[in-house]
Amino acid sequence: MEMKDRLLNRLDSMKSVISKHQEALALIGLGSVGVELSRLDRYSDIDFFLIVEDEAKIKYIEDLSWLSLAHPISYTFRNTKDGYKFFFSDGIYGEFAVFGRSEVDFIVQAEGRLIWKKESFNHPSLTHAKGKFPKLEDDNIDFRVNEALTNLYVGLCRVLRGEQLSGYRFIETYAFNNLIQIIDTQEIKQPIHQDLFNLERRFEFLYPKFSNLLKEMLSGYENLHHSAYAILSYLDQHFEVHPFIKKEIMTLIELLASDKS
Repeated sequence: MEMKDRLLNRLDSMKSVISKHQEALALIGLGSVGVELSRLDRYSDIDFFLIVEDEAKIKYIEDLSWLSLAHPISYTFRNTKDGYKFFFSDGIYGEFAVFGRSEVDFIVQAEGRLIWKKESFNHPSLTHAKGKFPKLEDDNIDFRVNEALTNLYVGLCRVLRGEQLSGYRFIETYAFNNLIQIIDTQEIKQPIHQDLFNLERRFEFLYPKFSNLLKEMLSGYENLHHSAYAILSYLDQHFEVHPFIKKEIMTLIELLASDKS
């Protein structure tokens, strides 16, 4: 059986179990088992929200027997106050959160898919996207560009000083992250579902043209001069880079390159 069918069947099993619980109110699928079913593939997992009566919330969080009735559980990790990451014993991975009836209006969530709800439970925003989402892109372009440039400069100095790990973080993490914060201003975003909580998710599909440059910008711990040059080049081509800091960065890149030769 394909993973897609296994996941959907598992949701059906959970639906059968949950519907028998008096305190349970609704089961909502999210992500690729939610409204984005077209993305469902062998690498997908089960993300869901369980809505219960307020007084039952703690019980459903502290006692996961309701989940194991759908299929035996082999691993659980409580990663938030509201829920867990887990593995079923057959290798299906999932994440979930449990919320009380009175919390529904205050959940931060992308649009969900209703798997099941109690007939007497009606809430207008149950599956709607709502809450304050983290801001993934930054509209302060000048700040991000110059932050990335200074990250490159400091990172190259660290590498040349012998602090390779610190330099790596400054170049391939801090500078690169500042760049992709503003990439949407230069690249045409493809019309696919974007993860509202994580900029890196499906990045290659959203920005295929820019993604061709990733292997140069992220060329690795031993090739940080290549990474720095690729990031600097992109910034210089698409934004206003002050010639002084560009010259200083290029001097360090050339110095590091000569050390490698």
